[in-house]
Amino acid sequence: MSEQGQMSGQRTVRVMVVDDHPMWRDAVARDLAAAGFDVVATAGDGPQAVRRAGATTPDVLVLDLNLPGMPGVQVCKELVAADPGLRVLVLSASGEHADVLEAVKSGATGYLLKSASTQELSDAVRSTAAGDPVFTPGLAGLVLGEYRRLASDPAPSAADEPNAPRLTERETEVLRLVAKGLSYKQIAERLVISHRTVQNHVQNTLGKLQLHNRVELVRYAIERGLDDA
Repeated sequence: MSEQGQMSGQRTVRVMVVDDHPMWRDAVARDLAAAGFDVVATAGDGPQAVRRAGATTPDVLVLDLNLPGMPGVQVCKELVAADPGLRVLVLSASGEHADVLEAVKSGATGYLLKSASTQELSDAVRSTAAGDPVFTPGLAGLVLGEYRRLASDPAPSAADEPNAPRLTERETEVLRLVAKGLSYKQIAERLVISHRTVQNHVQNTLGKLQLHNRVELVRYAIERGLDDA
């Protein structure tokens, strides 16, 4: 087992790298493999990414937005819809706010600029695999602001049905801290529980509310004022 697997006490994180520039793609894959990740596939265009991700089931997709054949946001949307457990870390040259927000709304867990160091990328993939949001400094506030904007214009949801399952007191507590922007690690420290327990509570909550990802979960919480509680 690799050092990464030994550190986490679990199997090695499976990663797929998608970028249309072969040299960049190969370099990123090489760096992640050297950091202890299991790079299960790479792809150079959108349709290829969808096919290979379906065949190799990575834990984390490191995804460029500018892809031939199919935009990165569409790749993200399709793959997350097919596998809600998939984590997507966008690695892009663009720091444009519109690109960041579109990526997040398509289901991306995080957004990192290509100017990031090899260590920053490795740390970001590790955090993404754990379910924590990762953003290049300055972008996290933008994303939280978008959550709030979305919450001001509620959309119909299965979670709003009268017979929606009730959350336990602990699930509600975890949901409140997620809505405040805390990472799973910070929530675990705040509640004096394990990181894995936090993840389990979030997954149970997603299932009960028939939601698919952290974006929808935060929106749900903010709509109900839990971020101010």
